[in-house]
Amino acid sequence: MRNAFLSVIVLLWAVQAASAHTFEEVYPRANAATTCSQIQTAISSASAVYYPLSSQYQADIAHWASNALQGSTCSVEPGTVQDVSIIMTILANTQTPFAVKGGGHSPNIGFSSTTGVQIAMSRFSEVTYNAAASTVDLGAGLIWDDVYANLTPQGVNVVGGRVTGVGIGGFTLGGGYSWKTNQFGLTIDNMVSYELVLPNGTIVYPSATSYPDLFWALKGAGQVNFGIVTTFTMNAYPQTDVWGGYITYIPGEMTAVGDAVVQWISETTDPKASVLPTFGAALDLPIAIVLVFYDAPTPPAGTFDAFLNTPYLLADLSTQAYGDLVRAAPSNITMYSRLAFNTVPVYTLSPAVLAQVINQTLYYGDGDGLLGELLHGSWYFSIDVEPFLPSAFTTNNQGGSYPHSDALMPICFTFSWESPLDDSFWMSAVEESANVIMQTAIAEGQPLTGVDVVKYNNYATADTPLQQLYGSNLAMLQTLKAQYDPNNVMGLTGGFKV
Repeated sequence: MRNAFLSVIVLLWAVQAASAHTFEEVYPRANAATTCSQIQTAISSASAVYYPLSSQYQADIAHWASNALQGSTCSVEPGTVQDVSIIMTILANTQTPFAVKGGGHSPNIGFSSTTGVQIAMSRFSEVTYNAAASTVDLGAGLIWDDVYANLTPQGVNVVGGRVTGVGIGGFTLGGGYSWKTNQFGLTIDNMVSYELVLPNGTIVYPSATSYPDLFWALKGAGQVNFGIVTTFTMNAYPQTDVWGGYITYIPGEMTAVGDAVVQWISETTDPKASVLPTFGAALDLPIAIVLVFYDAPTPPAGTFDAFLNTPYLLADLSTQAYGDLVRAAPSNITMYSRLAFNTVPVYTLSPAVLAQVINQTLYYGDGDGLLGELLHGSWYFSIDVEPFLPSAFTTNNQGGSYPHSDALMPICFTFSWESPLDDSFWMSAVEESANVIMQTAIAEGQPLTGVDVVKYNNYATADTPLQQLYGSNLAMLQTLKAQYDPNNVMGLTGGFKV
């Protein structure tokens, strides 16, 4: 069923490519087929090249958001770091556009898709726990579901993704907000080292003591600027069963859920407790869902009373394995739809900010009152608010190119629709909705105009200015980019380029 669906999607790529304005329009595509042949000849038997109409090719170019998909000339699945080096060298020599895909979760076209050579990291799927060092080695082709499934029997865990289907590569290189962030910081705060193929094909292992400048740069700006990461080594922590799940509320309780968020933030100091409230609409029905997490088999009495005392429609809460809780989140309902993300950073999820979040939800969820929504075919959108303890960004902060020493909390917007004809409408809508909430926070006095008031790049729209992503770190990133990629090989791929 899935392959049949993907076959249809592949036939649509030309329409999307014709209407998309991406980096690759600057480059001729004529040499891509020749480059594919060169790679196929040069790589070892541990790796493989696939072409259109192959089911493996379809899997390699598939993306969570259908508007991020592009038809590549070929796909390449490297199986060793040495083959990644060979591939990188050939791409540099031939100046062939390429993209690197881990989980394929970015909705921004060209960030992990290409009309040139699609590098799919799926064969880098190792999960190796080093008990003596309390670290885990993770291959760049994994999704977090597979990581947790492997580590659970060993009684350990890492600081990783909160919802199902997300790849570890882009998530980790961009920052990484986790259920365990209140305890241990972001994923980048828990990095030990990387295995990295530089743009010139050299294999290096950045850490705090080896290539420390690259180690710093990869922690936030590593997706497409300094080469291809093949393996991540990060801290491991003991892991028991956890408690949580999700609570679904009826539309009439949205304001009460917003009040519960404010109450929970004001009362909670336990770093093992975390929530992810979502305000949204599906098929014109406004709903609120709160994902609940406690990092132990049973939470202390009263930990989540703010949410449990608010009238709800359904509560699916239990003691379970960490990975089971992650898979239970209904975050894959938009898979293969057209999607856009956006984000707003705030210091405080205040009553005014939450009221505006709810206003936006009701506006876009009112199918009878919003003519544009009826005409432009949205079927799902959500606004996620993400409260964290201030200590998550101070006590646990280990630096990196993503500025996160301020206790900024990201608000994430997800808009989903079906037709390419509606792309412009919904891309504008997600920008307008984010701007309204940003201006609400500024109007109540939140200081959101400083140089290091940055947006989380894994949620940001493709046209977000670099200064808004990296703040005062941008100049250093640009210096390092010129040092390690003087020929701008990474300019052959898409994404946020420093």
